[in-house]
Amino acid sequence: MYASSTASPGPCDVLVVGGGVIGLVTAWRAAQRGLRTAVADPAPGGGAAHVAAGMLAAVTELHYGEQELLALNLASARRYPQFTAELEEASGRDTGYRACGTLAVALDADDRAHLRELHALQQRCGLDAQWLSGRECRRLEPMLAPGVCGGVRVDGDHQTDPRRLALALLTACERAGVAFHRSEAVRLLLSGDRATGAELADGTRVSAGRTVLAAGSRSGTLEGVPARVLPPVRPVKGQVLRLRVPPAYAPFLSRTVRAVVRGGHVYLVPRENGELVLGATTEELGWDTTVTAGGVYELLRDAHELVPGITELPLVETLAGLRPGSPDNAPLLGPTALPGLFTATGHHRNGVLLTPLTGEVMAEALTTGRLPDEARPFSPLRFSNALQELPV
Repeated sequence: MYASSTASPGPCDVLVVGGGVIGLVTAWRAAQRGLRTAVADPAPGGGAAHVAAGMLAAVTELHYGEQELLALNLASARRYPQFTAELEEASGRDTGYRACGTLAVALDADDRAHLRELHALQQRCGLDAQWLSGRECRRLEPMLAPGVCGGVRVDGDHQTDPRRLALALLTACERAGVAFHRSEAVRLLLSGDRATGAELADGTRVSAGRTVLAAGSRSGTLEGVPARVLPPVRPVKGQVLRLRVPPAYAPFLSRTVRAVVRGGHVYLVPRENGELVLGATTEELGWDTTVTAGGVYELLRDAHELVPGITELPLVETLAGLRPGSPDNAPLLGPTALPGLFTATGHHRNGVLLTPLTGEVMAEALTTGRLPDEARPFSPLRFSNALQELPV
């Protein structure tokens, strides 16, 4: 049963379908521009960010072929300190932002060669990344295994707490006058060849001049959206563990530590409140969100090789979430080929990192109908000429 709506009756300027961090930041920034804004989501403040570790890793997340996405990620990372200060003032909530840096390390010769190649790519892109010997890595993080044979120090890759971020955005939206329909959007409303809002699971029909699909991996499943503009997003499963660092073990790690172990990525993100987030698997399994024994075992095994003392820590939570993946791993931002319909989805592993920039880009697009220059390569129109198959 859905909770009752907190929205006022009557049409709005903007209806955001989805209340995760991307939907909430879009709604907040739209409301700040003077647009009457509503959000449709049965549990706003949830979504993939509830599971995410919150790494703001524009540099250490660099992949070959994604240099254009790198520019977007860096632009958003630069905004984070000011964005955090503004959001915390607007909401009265702490977001857990930490400028603590990241250390990517290698455990054997193959991993070291892979990391050397990544460091060379980082240098070619003009990024601030420092190569360290194994001894230098262990001097920075004494809990690292003796076998660590090299690493890359990136002081500019920071972190935030996605759960706190979501709560702060929810509060900021409420204070900015955003209306909330605590019900799932089930069908896009059309008038002729124009999107005009959405019908909700509780029977409410919300009229809007502009409708934004920001429902993460489910953005491509809304009924009534014409196939030619349906966003080609898919769910990418990630399993995450949360551990607690008892006071006797503190400080356990001073910064985010990540590595590739036997070809699998693992990261450890220490929070100031004593939480340690460990993740994350990447699995193409459709809508499955089962936490598996194999997934938990692999994460703990790889993390133990990296930081042996981790097996002494209490395991307090196991979760699986769905990242919204796109064909090129980049977001779909701005107006679609259907008048009145916009998208803010497909952020894949960069949703939390891209939150500040997404809010600005979507507010500009919703206000003027145009994308800022830095976001133009990420228009949903780049996929409009080819229909994509989506999981059912």
